[in-house]
Amino acid sequence: MPAQPTNVAGGKVEVLEVFWYGCGHCAALAPFLENWKAKSKPANVEFMRVPVTWSPGHIMHARLYYTLQAVGRGDLHPKVFDTIHRGGNMLLGNDEDSTFRTQLAWAKANGVAEKAFTDAWQGMAVTVKLQQAADLVRRYKVDGVPLMVVNGKYTTDVSDAGGHEQLLALINDLSAAEKRR
Repeated sequence: MPAQPTNVAGGKVEVLEVFWYGCGHCAALAPFLENWKAKSKPANVEFMRVPVTWSPGHIMHARLYYTLQAVGRGDLHPKVFDTIHRGGNMLLGNDEDSTFRTQLAWAKANGVAEKAFTDAWQGMAVTVKLQQAADLVRRYKVDGVPLMVVNGKYTTDVSDAGGHEQLLALINDLSAAEKRR
């Protein structure tokens, strides 16, 4: 895969996690990434997430992710994984309308204002983010998640790295190598 352009300022290294809320492996990686972000992420690293958009269900989860970002509640990201993987609620309905109602009820139960959620979920900004995510997933030829991309050049995952901790060490090493370029 040829290197892809990144969305970070000069001197920064982009670390991108491609994920899906319904993926058990993504849910297992999430606490390791949260800990890494809080404690050992290099200062020059800009961490970003992109949800996959392979199917209507993936797109509805991606819409939830971007809606939570838009309303300033990215802190609920781990809670979405918990709701799905520990609570058994996929946060999906049988169609777009029932999915919206399901996700809205969940968001309200987690302190998100109904109008803010609705406006964001239905808004152009979230729709544009979904289109950008679909483009990135296509350009990176993502066929499995979670996938980590370092500076648009290197892709790796938990299996390739040999474990969660090894993945974070590899990301730090690749980020350090990119910083020197």
